[in-house]
Amino acid sequence: MRAWKIYDDLIDKMPEDLRVIDCLVGLHWTLVRSEWGTGAAMTIKGGLAGEKLDNITRMPLKRLAAYIKSWDLVQASLGQAAINSVLNTPGHFHQLTGNSVEEVDSEAANGFKQFLPEITGKKVAVIGHFPGIESLAAICRLSIIERVPQEGDYPDPASEFLLPAQDYVFLSGTTFINKTLPRLIELSRNAKTILVGPSVPMSPVLFDYGVEAIAGMVVVDEALSWRVIKEGGKMKAFKQSGRMVCIRRQ
Repeated sequence: MRAWKIYDDLIDKMPEDLRVIDCLVGLHWTLVRSEWGTGAAMTIKGGLAGEKLDNITRMPLKRLAAYIKSWDLVQASLGQAAINSVLNTPGHFHQLTGNSVEEVDSEAANGFKQFLPEITGKKVAVIGHFPGIESLAAICRLSIIERVPQEGDYPDPASEFLLPAQDYVFLSGTTFINKTLPRLIELSRNAKTILVGPSVPMSPVLFDYGVEAIAGMVVVDEALSWRVIKEGGKMKAFKQSGRMVCIRRQ
């Protein structure tokens, strides 16, 4: 897979005529509002300092979306949130599924819960130490791979050795932002791969790369999400203002 192709395919989905209405780089999350809705992405810091971004408000949305390819990771976070302001919206979810996001059982749509019956007894790797994820070790042969490892986690380089032998691989949405996604998908080609987390763009184009399921988040209460993110909220923000959704490859 050409490394940038998955990014270019997502950017190409952005309408040419949309503008950025507002943006917020919070302590934990970044938000971008377009005429279609509000998109969220985890705020990732570090990387190569990029050009200064001025006048983001009213910038063409597609231009901001292209910053997902930036090695300035704050700018990449803005780019991901811009993409999600188009793809992770109630209207786009309805286009994809024919269902209203308000009717979705958010807890049942959790990417890990969706796959509990399938992963029992299987070899499972999770990229990113999600809260409480270690509990899966009770039902499967679990490997957690984390950039900043906690006790019992494998460090990043273990991906090269562990992922080819897995039955299921769950990839955090932050892998889009830090640019590890293309390689991780390639390493996971023998497994069922599930993309999980609020940063994940809800686009069927990802199925073209062998992804089995996309478990992301749609903001349904924009005002609440902006207030909570301004106050430094973490995942609780989206339990109150968003809906977890999951679509699977047909």
